Amino acid sequence: MRPQRLLVFINPYGGKKKGVQIYRTLASPLLELAGISAHVVVTERANQARDHILKKELTGFDGVVCVGGDGMFSELLHGVIGRTQQEAGLSEHDPTVTLQPCNLHIGIIPAGSTDCVCFATVGVNDPVTSTLHIIIGDSQPLDVCSVHHQSTLVRYSVSLVGYGFYGDVLAESEKHRWMGPLRYDYSGCVTYLSNRSYSGTVQFLPADPQVSSPRDNTRCLSGCRVCSESTERLFPQSDASSHTSSYSPSQYSQDSSQSEGDWVSIEGRFKCVSLTCMSSSCPRSPLGLSPAAHLADGTGDLILVRETHALGFLKYLHRHTNTEDQFDLPFVEVHRVRAVKFSLPPGEEDSEDEEDEEKQIEGWESKTETDGVTHKSVSQQHLAEKGDERGMGDDKKKKKKSDFLCGLCCSRAPSVSVWNCDGEILPFTEILCRVHGQLVRLFARGIEDGAGYRSCRAGNRKCKGRCVLHT
Repeated sequence: MRPQRLLVFINPYGGKKKGVQIYRTLASPLLELAGISAHVVVTERANQARDHILKKELTGFDGVVCVGGDGMFSELLHGVIGRTQQEAGLSEHDPTVTLQPCNLHIGIIPAGSTDCVCFATVGVNDPVTSTLHIIIGDSQPLDVCSVHHQSTLVRYSVSLVGYGFYGDVLAESEKHRWMGPLRYDYSGCVTYLSNRSYSGTVQFLPADPQVSSPRDNTRCLSGCRVCSESTERLFPQSDASSHTSSYSPSQYSQDSSQSEGDWVSIEGRFKCVSLTCMSSSCPRSPLGLSPAAHLADGTGDLILVRETHALGFLKYLHRHTNTEDQFDLPFVEVHRVRAVKFSLPPGEEDSEDEEDEEKQIEGWESKTETDGVTHKSVSQQHLAEKGDERGMGDDKKKKKKSDFLCGLCCSRAPSVSVWNCDGEILPFTEILCRVHGQLVRLFARGIEDGAGYRSCRAGNRKCKGRCVLHT
């Protein structure tokens, strides 16, 4: 159904700070031509959009739209899910609860640095294309991963929950925010040269291998068969062909709640541990972290990269930029899962930190409920608190021998990494992740067959190969 009234949030500081310009010159004229009214809010602080959705009256709106990057989308995601669970009387902090699917659609008009979610659900980062999907009223269900620490919800994720390399890159980039988007390239080089690996125990609930596999070379495209069949499995009493169905808890059925199954445990040292609910493709990595991942099948792909030499890991990273199989390496394994637990080996952290951790949980809950607190400040504060632990915490332990290179970029290898959750640093190391099938819906239709990253042949230098008008 085509929307009639939208609530639009614009981040004027995201990406190249052109969010307002992009909306006024590209999106707004099209919405006016389509007869769609929009209430526009230009945000002035982080989490303003999330708080608005949680607390303000939303009656009459057919959807919420963000003009910004992945961070802005995350605000809308947390707001819409939180509002839905509040109205349903469900606790988001209970990792075993079956969350209520959200009926309010989310639209993304890309204006950020990476716009990974938009690229992975539309196939291109183009404001005009995204606006047309909103006008038409396209509906794309999307899986969401909830991240918990003990009995506390930490964050929701749709693209990446990464430990090790991807966490270190984000932590390093926070020290160089003055560099702008270039800080990610610089931090990636520094982290790679550090050549770190970390000990940990990964436990996961495998998904049904008869339905799909992360190695089946089947891309999730518009009208995906796997996602359509998953809709019938997740909502057995609903009309799977309807894009506007209103789901009740009695209609919603998660496999994990019916028969959880046996957990599989893997221990070792890892270069990185990654969980993604989508391909996580972007212009730099057209096929993404997991090319065969699905948007709406109720599962995520767990990627484990074990400790290896620097050139082997470089080969793994380079394969993300071409069509070679990044999983076809002896130190890489991938599993399709419904839930993941990560824990540290005994003695990896001081036992006296338990009391501090309880205080940290209380502090995190209060921060997430306080107006005006930015996720960036939480990340930076966590890094400051963890600075001594990552750099000097080993003074309380016996110094362990390391057979990997770390002297190029740091004087001492930290024993514990941090989690990168959709571009934000989590304040906890031991976490539980659960995938909630088709929890939200986007104004999108999935990637069209044949769509991809092409170079512009019309001589337009500004489009950088991403403009659908020149493909």
